[in-house]
Amino acid sequence: MVRLNLERSPHEDALPLEKHISQIIGKPLGSFDFEIRKKSIDARRNRVKFVYTVDIFVHSGDEEGIASRCGGTVVEKEVEYTFPTANKLPEKRPVIAGFGPAGIFVALCLARSGMRPIVLERGKAVSERKKDVDAFFGGGELNESSNIQYGEGGAGAFSDGKLNTLVKDKSFRGQFVLNELVKAGAPKETLYIAKPHIGTDLLRGVVETIRKEIISLGGEIRFEDSLIDIRTDGSKIVSVVTSNGEIETDTLFLATGQSARNIAEMLYSHGAELERKPFSVGFRIEHPQKDIDISQYGEGDHLRFLPPAEYKLFTHCKNGRTVYSFCMCPGGHVVAAASENERLVTNGMSYHARDGKNANSAILCEILPEDLGDGIFAGYDYRESLERAAFEMGGNDFTAPCMTVGEYLGKSKAEADIVPTYPRGVKYCDISKLFSKEINDSFREALIAFGRKIKGFDSNGAIITAVESRTSSPIRIKRFDDRQSNIKGIYPLGEGAGYAGGIISAAIDGVRSAEEFILSI
Repeated sequence: MVRLNLERSPHEDALPLEKHISQIIGKPLGSFDFEIRKKSIDARRNRVKFVYTVDIFVHSGDEEGIASRCGGTVVEKEVEYTFPTANKLPEKRPVIAGFGPAGIFVALCLARSGMRPIVLERGKAVSERKKDVDAFFGGGELNESSNIQYGEGGAGAFSDGKLNTLVKDKSFRGQFVLNELVKAGAPKETLYIAKPHIGTDLLRGVVETIRKEIISLGGEIRFEDSLIDIRTDGSKIVSVVTSNGEIETDTLFLATGQSARNIAEMLYSHGAELERKPFSVGFRIEHPQKDIDISQYGEGDHLRFLPPAEYKLFTHCKNGRTVYSFCMCPGGHVVAAASENERLVTNGMSYHARDGKNANSAILCEILPEDLGDGIFAGYDYRESLERAAFEMGGNDFTAPCMTVGEYLGKSKAEADIVPTYPRGVKYCDISKLFSKEINDSFREALIAFGRKIKGFDSNGAIITAVESRTSSPIRIKRFDDRQSNIKGIYPLGEGAGYAGGIISAAIDGVRSAEEFILSI
């Protein structure tokens, strides 16, 4: 096949791609097939264009000639990822704690291998979970076991559904994960868009479809059943204690997410090795999406052919801190992401269409272990103190503290340019009181630096809403080359164990741990 790179203007991209390829390679329609490998946007030098990589399969076999004429290359079809085959089945059914991306893909891989995994999920099925989330957004009480953090799909089920990752994956596990998501109902473009996203509205259906396959293969999903404790025999696990009883098992995949401090504490009490790690905190910033579009793409008629613009920003501050944007949600909403009463947490979410008026992202500053007091759980303590302070600052009713960027920078008390999207309402107050002087100095320096990169980013009327505190785990549950804890039979994985930072990286981590278990039997 011939791999070819080609460019299309936003106006051209509204026309059939097959006809464009036909003109380039000089072959009539119907004489070739093609597959899009990648599609991205290049907005440099004030000339916005789509850049494609396509694989072309020519029926006549004139691949060398076409490659020579068109500047393409002849390539072999890439090898697809293959999950290893189990030599035998385990004597006891493996247990998976947590049904977010890591837990879902462990369960799927094990179920396809005939191992009938048992999944414990403290929250509810995603359809029921959505009702609880909607009720909370509307002013109702928080369900501490069914919210944006807990339940089927994990925190990613109520986010932008971003599927890009920085994981270097030469074994094509990442492509395997994307293929499975598309098979389960994600849009086909997920396979080739440079920065794919599904959107929370579609992602929930994808999760349900995968769950049904796991069950059809003998797996079991126990919703509203929490992991409470483990039993060990010397240095290995022999059973797990749940809120509904005890299960004998010698294998526990721990994919409980980064909000489950109780699980980390329970493991620590049994002698599991944990270590502190850097994490980040900050706030959500909102701008009019149209302003981000114009800044990134320029003004003109071409805007109507382009998706809502994104950005990714970072800067190294004079004091040595790094500040960066995270989980940018074009056309999205700031959401109420608390999982405990009297603690306020924000996050960002987009639907697949990304058609909201505002753009938002987290602006985060790294917190290092040496910034905090002693104790393995000092990072959790710090996060909780921020969340409680934000709850009190907002008025003790999950109203979020909010501030204009101009006021935060000490420049102006200008009116907000936009209506904040946080669903339970905001209270304008001094957010800087949440953070130390060093952290505030870092944020202020970064906002001004980001304003030089994206026009209007530090505009007086942009809005910041606090507090964003659940972007990464403050601890890591140590594991060895066999991916097990020092307590044998326990496989720590995903974000909560400190080994992932997004949907795809967590899913890949789940696949790799399932592989290791299969190969160890």
